[in-house]
Amino acid sequence: MKDTHETDHMSVAKVVELIGSSPESWEEAAANAVEAAAQTLRNIKGIDVRRWTAKVEGNKIVEYRAVVKIAFIVERE
Repeated sequence: MKDTHETDHMSVAKVVELIGSSPESWEEAAANAVEAAAQTLRNIKGIDVRRWTAKVEGNKIVEYRAVVKIAFIVERE
């Protein structure tokens, strides 16, 4: 017997890569990337932080950057 519950809830995810930035922290940089993605994507389910980088001026960090992969569910009709 086929499990219809499993078939009815199958989904496909897509992943996009973004770079978020912040003058305050790496965590805020990652959050800014998610916030920006949410303006055009629906059904965001998670992120994978690939790299943390920073811009340095005068021996001080002036911009934190987070390279993140954002996964979201693809809507199907």
